[in-house]
Amino acid sequence: MLLMSDSLPPLRSPLDLERVLEFEFVRATENAALQAIHYLGRGEKEKADAAACAAIAGVFDILDIKGEVVIGEGIKDEAPGIFIGEQLGTWRDGAPRFDIALDPIDGTSNIAKGMPNSISVIAAAQIPVGAPHAMRDLPSFYSHKIAFGPAVKQLLNGSGRNLLDMPMKDTLQFIADALGKRVGELVVCTMDRPRHDTIIKQVREAGAALRMISDGDITAAVAPSMPGSGVDVYIGMGGSPEGVLAAAALKCLGGDMQLRMWFDKTRHEAHFNEVSGSLSKEELERVYQVDDLVIGESALFCATGISDSPLLPGVKITGHRAETHSVLMRARSGTVRHITATHNLDRKLIPMRPSFAKLM
Repeated sequence: MLLMSDSLPPLRSPLDLERVLEFEFVRATENAALQAIHYLGRGEKEKADAAACAAIAGVFDILDIKGEVVIGEGIKDEAPGIFIGEQLGTWRDGAPRFDIALDPIDGTSNIAKGMPNSISVIAAAQIPVGAPHAMRDLPSFYSHKIAFGPAVKQLLNGSGRNLLDMPMKDTLQFIADALGKRVGELVVCTMDRPRHDTIIKQVREAGAALRMISDGDITAAVAPSMPGSGVDVYIGMGGSPEGVLAAAALKCLGGDMQLRMWFDKTRHEAHFNEVSGSLSKEELERVYQVDDLVIGESALFCATGISDSPLLPGVKITGHRAETHSVLMRARSGTVRHITATHNLDRKLIPMRPSFAKLM
């Protein structure tokens, strides 16, 4: 336990607005999960998404912040969403400014099919006075990512290694050395997608174990930094917005990732041409790390389980009560809270933004 002394920096004010507001963010993901769970297994992912969006927007409509969505939802598949550039909060004079990244449901296909591994997630960073932004939005639909925990980050720092371009066997050996394991003891997580066939083959040839998921790579990217998750590294090509959301969590947990924009030119040639026409070759090939994506010392990350995932249990409804499980992290303090809440559904009022009602 640290005590005040002449040799220590002064403690931050307990009136830090980020600290005061952090529970409002997790309230938003709780409400989204409580709305989305009603669509579990119904094959209606757009309606589930709209319900979660309505619940999150409803919380922010009464929250005294100046929030701007820098990572929004619905870009790839034209689903209902809260989009980039949208203002959240009351925007009253004097309210603190936040960049906000969100995915009301990470794993909408899982919700529709009644499968595990779906969460509602929000990340935010307070914008310093005079600064334009605290989070970076990448223009590509997808990014090639490798996410790892603090031990790998410590060994990697200053080495100049680009794990994305190293042969897979060398990358896994490096990670195993950092964790004090043999390669055969590593658990590698990736999404079960045709684009990952080469990754899957190379991981198996190296002798590591695989844990494949059908959707929802935020939980997978965060897992290697969560003690007891059973995952040592996440590798794959997933959504760029999800990469920034995961980066906020990793900033809080002390983990890191390497990420580079990736393009499926067979499916999205026009998108590649648009992005490559506005960026230099160096920008297209840049490898980002957590501090490049979430800039400065501020970061909040919160998520609530909808269906069970390696990160969080899902919503459990018994009669007129629901139990939710959430995680709330804050980079400045390094605090990670695991929150179990019981909701009386007869008495709980969930503010909903009416504009989403026609989509539900």
